[in-house]
Amino acid sequence: MGSVVPYIGQLCGQQKNQEVERHLRANDRTFNLSYHYANNAIKTSKYNIFTFLPLNLFEQFRRLANCFFLFLFTLQLIPQISSLAWFTTAALLILVLSITAVKDATDDLNRHKSDNEVNTREVSILVDGEFRTEKWMNVQIGDVIKLENNQFVTADLLLLSSSEPLNVVYVKTAELDGETNLKMKQALTVTGRMGDSTEALARFNGEIKCEPPNNRLEIFKGTLTVDGQMYSLDNGRVLLRGCTLRNTEWCFGLVIFGGGSTGGPDTKLMQNSGKTTFKRTSIDHLMNILVLCIFVFLLSMCSVLAIGHGVWEMKEGSVFTVFLPPETGIDAPLSSFLCFWSYVILLNTVVPMSLFVSVEAIRLVNSYYIDWDRKMYYPKSDTPAQARTTTLNEELGQIKYIFSDKTGTLTRNIMTFNKCSINGKSYGELLDISGERIEITENTPRVDFSWNQLADPKFIFHDHNLVEIVREGNLKAQAFFRLLALCHTVMPEEKKQGALYYQAQSPDEGALVTAARNFGFMFHSRTPETITVVEMEKLVIYELLAVLDFNNVRKRMSVIVRNPEGKLTLYCKGADTIIFERLHTSCNTLMGVTTEHLNEYACDGLRTLVLAYKDLDESYVKEWMQCHHEASTIIEERDEKLDKLYEEIEKDLLLLGATAVEDKLQDGVPQTIEQLAKADIKIWVLTGDKQETAENIGYSCNMLQEEMDVFVVSANTAEGVKEELLSARKKMCPGAAEEPNVTKARAGLLWLRKTETVHDDKVDGKYALVINGHSLAFALEKGLELELLRTACMCQTVICCRVTPLQKAQVVKLVKKYKQAVTLAIGDGANDVSMIKAAHIGVGISGQEGMQAVLSSDFSFAQFRYLQRLLLVHGRWSYLRISKFLQYFFYKNFTFTFVHVWYAFFCGFSAQTVYDQWFVSMYNVVYTVLPVLGMSLFDQDVNDRWSSQYPQLYSPGPLNIYFNKKAMVCCMIHSCYSSLIVFFIPWAAMHNTVADNGKDTADYQSFALVVQTCLLIVVNIQLCLDTHYWTAVNQSFMWGSLVFYFATTFAMHSNDMFSIFASVFPFIGTARNTLSQPNLWLTIFLTCLLCGLPVVAFRFTIIQLWPTINDKVRHKVREEPLPGPATRRLPARRISTRRSSYAFSHTHGYGDLVTSRRFLLKCPLKSRNTLFKQTNSPLAQNQPQLYRAITGESEQQPR
Repeated sequence: MGSVVPYIGQLCGQQKNQEVERHLRANDRTFNLSYHYANNAIKTSKYNIFTFLPLNLFEQFRRLANCFFLFLFTLQLIPQISSLAWFTTAALLILVLSITAVKDATDDLNRHKSDNEVNTREVSILVDGEFRTEKWMNVQIGDVIKLENNQFVTADLLLLSSSEPLNVVYVKTAELDGETNLKMKQALTVTGRMGDSTEALARFNGEIKCEPPNNRLEIFKGTLTVDGQMYSLDNGRVLLRGCTLRNTEWCFGLVIFGGGSTGGPDTKLMQNSGKTTFKRTSIDHLMNILVLCIFVFLLSMCSVLAIGHGVWEMKEGSVFTVFLPPETGIDAPLSSFLCFWSYVILLNTVVPMSLFVSVEAIRLVNSYYIDWDRKMYYPKSDTPAQARTTTLNEELGQIKYIFSDKTGTLTRNIMTFNKCSINGKSYGELLDISGERIEITENTPRVDFSWNQLADPKFIFHDHNLVEIVREGNLKAQAFFRLLALCHTVMPEEKKQGALYYQAQSPDEGALVTAARNFGFMFHSRTPETITVVEMEKLVIYELLAVLDFNNVRKRMSVIVRNPEGKLTLYCKGADTIIFERLHTSCNTLMGVTTEHLNEYACDGLRTLVLAYKDLDESYVKEWMQCHHEASTIIEERDEKLDKLYEEIEKDLLLLGATAVEDKLQDGVPQTIEQLAKADIKIWVLTGDKQETAENIGYSCNMLQEEMDVFVVSANTAEGVKEELLSARKKMCPGAAEEPNVTKARAGLLWLRKTETVHDDKVDGKYALVINGHSLAFALEKGLELELLRTACMCQTVICCRVTPLQKAQVVKLVKKYKQAVTLAIGDGANDVSMIKAAHIGVGISGQEGMQAVLSSDFSFAQFRYLQRLLLVHGRWSYLRISKFLQYFFYKNFTFTFVHVWYAFFCGFSAQTVYDQWFVSMYNVVYTVLPVLGMSLFDQDVNDRWSSQYPQLYSPGPLNIYFNKKAMVCCMIHSCYSSLIVFFIPWAAMHNTVADNGKDTADYQSFALVVQTCLLIVVNIQLCLDTHYWTAVNQSFMWGSLVFYFATTFAMHSNDMFSIFASVFPFIGTARNTLSQPNLWLTIFLTCLLCGLPVVAFRFTIIQLWPTINDKVRHKVREEPLPGPATRRLPARRISTRRSSYAFSHTHGYGDLVTSRRFLLKCPLKSRNTLFKQTNSPLAQNQPQLYRAITGESEQQPR
């Protein structure tokens, strides 16, 4: 929407040519520019200086109310039908449009600043044979650029060369897939030879042909042609924009895809970011429909009154021609027509403009409440909660589905070595004298590792027994940690003695290798042929014969090593079910004990791994290695032959024990999920992590429970996915119909939008659904999406694993389309941006994965647990307040308007106002605006503690109970009753009545004053009945408005005002004369009593016979003391036979790379001395790193 040119181009039939293949040449801008590829500048803003006014006005006049007021303003320009001055409507309309325009301009200006901040980042570009510093926005396709350590990747690049051995680079992909562990990328040998030679890079003229821009993060297909030789390119050769270069001094890359502004978003990051949509609340949509209905109702009333005017003119009008001679040329039909438009102007108060101004003010202040909430402030990172939009507050009180990321959102993404089982004995748990578990806190004494000079000081362990047996020389314990130090693919870097930097493929491996280091077995270095370990301060070099790498089928990895004494050993680690099948029969007893320990670890939500070993015979290994070499060099069926060899040697293993690693949850996550579930909110987890990791976190968060039946959908074909979904559905609900129950309807403005709603099937029992990304791709296709939705909605918990950012958005859109429910998406990385934009409400967590999610969100904070307060307190209050505001506002205005209707029968349907004209002008903008704002800003049925204590209070929101079409009809009926009382009680009391002095009081001015006074007091009484929480502000607003009304009325009816402006203030002395009569005060009292008493009686009856959850809780509030904050309790251990498998990386391991003969082609020490230029970094200060996925960043010590 930033430019009208593309839109005009589309209208003229111009279409952008669909790119089929990308063709580019290195260092040849002329050649590449001929293809008109998108440059590297990004643009997320909506407007520019030329398009702001027309586009913003277009968006604002999409709101029907603004069109209605513009129409009224046009009518008021016609003097024959206007009874009010035109500038009164014009001023208010301009004010409303200006306020909204300023807010939109401010929001878009922030987007421009964000875009400019990214576009003006600097990078080194090779131009005319030398590197120059240029802005990101000036990078072109085919440019060669240089990146340095810790820099963001500028665009999607083909890696050419790097400072690391074998031209490897390490990147952090958290902005793309949410994972903070490092990924490896490797350049082709033909480009890697160029190194950092500027001359060689400038001469490079390779041509690339590859796939067009797409959103598939894991796939890249292309070819590079250099000197007539063609080389294949895959995803392992490409660096994607959004990644961060880590642990690599420098690298060079060739730009393939740019950021995208002129030709579209070409980079995979931008392809997955989704479109920015204009979000509106369900109440906004309902308001549009109600405004349309009210407008039709208004036209109907005006038509009836106009007809009445025509009838009156023909039957009774001739009697009054002596006093009111008609204008020339105006007969009864024309007079009736003009009267119709006069009533349109007079009765437009059914939808006053002040309504929309007040709604925006209420939303703005409620947004500030979120910003000011100290209970949502995170002091560790100095991060307050932030409402980044002011238009979606009440939507927070109507959430039905929450879609959450896992890594960094539910978890801290910090791995800790928690417990282990060695030779049948469990370590890591503290017990008291009676054998009960002791909760580990910050004050619990820690193991002292000062005896180990190479230990990581940040490593925390509390069981002293494990250190003691290791130091005593227990052979099994030492073999246990020796295995952890040898069986992995971690790559180390030692800057100084003892200060190691681990380039870990996954954070789990980093945690285990660091644990072995602290217990005396420090992995020191590796070559393709050796692994060096410092064992109890003794340097030991093992010969590495083979790495039996991990993959998703094997679920284990092994290494074959020879120790200095010549002993050959196979060390293996993997999932318990896989390792137990391969154990020697002599381990059966030990396996039973270890199984019990694994069950205990699974009960605590830990990620487990089983360790085993096997001593090998020299002759057998020699023969096996020969077969392994032959299988490794063939092309056909290579993987199958290798797997067969691995199976052959990985049997009859001897069990050592098991490890338990904890992916720490954020504080309060299980409690938050539990409370949200009680509020009848469904939570789906959409994560890029693998199935085992996601399931494990599901158990830790109490989303998955042992009594649940968990259905896993992992088929690789559409038919297979369909069969698994059908099987799961039939088990949950055998009697369910084959076809889903779909209700088709129409919704939206003028009922033009078609909707389809899939209704839930009733099930007995608790179920959960886990589906993998490749299966989800089939399930989201047109023929299966309803089956997926139907099956998923039967389950209490849904976990989608290995999903791409685009799939996350597709799942959200599926639920939005067929459930007609309000959705919320929460995440912390750039891979969550698409679903944050797709959901009705987007929440960003400012965590460890950058600020992309926060910048695209509607609300943001630092911890997942704050979501509970955002929804159950702020969201519920906002929805309750805006609902009560709308009901009350329509009540007071319908009552005000209906009095005009009843008066029409007594004034010849002449469109004469029943009130003083100044009262008409000031009713909505002065006399009643502050009291209703006071209620809408401060009211609460119960306080925040009770709101959190009883999440069931939230349930009316998703059901739209507080404000809907039915509530609107009830409001109109109530208004009709009140208006009848307000009009006819004063009319009956004043009819043919005389004052104490004998003078007649039944004049128009006195009647108008009594009616408007009754009306104002009645609507204030109704406000008091609707208010649950009184403050000094509420009281001052209400009483102040009444005092101000009487003060201004007496002033405007005074002799002085009449003498100065006789035509403007004609009600001279009316207030003084009328309000001095006791019988009129009795009339006012009787009117207020008859209006308020039925409301009190009706509500009393409802509370006694059909109390709501709100009524029950408010009754409990009056009887019980305020609940205190939730006490911290030791998590209950669940009884489980389920065990979580170790969190290996999803991709194939790096075994081939670490055993490559070209691994040490370059000396790493030459360039690594200046790898970290920041002198205040932990590495530069010889401080060991935290043992999570080891990055180059300074980490905070976990609690």
